[in-house]
Amino acid sequence: MCTSIVSNRRKTIVGWNLDILDMQHRVTVTNSGVFIEVFDETEGWMPLFGANSRGDFVGMPTCWPFDERSNPTGAGENVILLDIDLLTQKKTFSQIREIAETKPISSVPGVTFMAALSDRNGNVLHVVPGQGTKYYEKPTYQVLTNFSPFKMDAETHPWMGWDRYQTATEMLKNAADDFDVADCFAILQAVSQTVCPTVVSMVYDVTERKVYWCEQRQWDDVHEKAF
Repeated sequence: MCTSIVSNRRKTIVGWNLDILDMQHRVTVTNSGVFIEVFDETEGWMPLFGANSRGDFVGMPTCWPFDERSNPTGAGENVILLDIDLLTQKKTFSQIREIAETKPISSVPGVTFMAALSDRNGNVLHVVPGQGTKYYEKPTYQVLTNFSPFKMDAETHPWMGWDRYQTATEMLKNAADDFDVADCFAILQAVSQTVCPTVVSMVYDVTERKVYWCEQRQWDDVHEKAF
């Protein structure tokens, strides 16, 4: 599941809901970033989502319906490894964009993971393995849920999050120019879920280099990290 939003008005504000079921997660805070890690039986704890001190944000929603074109087929790059490299500052946003626009990008067999990436300038990169890449130069706002921006609602699936997309888009469209952290949390709360539960909600005030997050939809218990 998951919802990713970016707003560029007086400030660049990024929001992210991580919606997962039956998976271990933890929030790790360092001086280089605030990472949402997920436990993998083979790889251990993997920093898959979150914000870094450089101003980048990484989200990785699952794309529904699954598209087999995202399966690995020989040479190319894996979207998960690209996301980790951006989050941990091993690669820059520009480098990730160049790779995504010039090389084949795959996910893992049977699951189409997408990349919802942004940088310190509010530029946005959406990568859908097997389908393509969309780059938005400092858009006023941008939303990605669990369907392909190349297909929109041409193909439907119960988990694609079309309702969440419409809600977030409408709220961002009508947002004031002073859109800030509290406004972003209001959107994340409006699109949060309980069936596939929202386990972490994170807001990155990129302009101020401050990260805010809460867990398990505890909207009044917000943590903060300044870089």
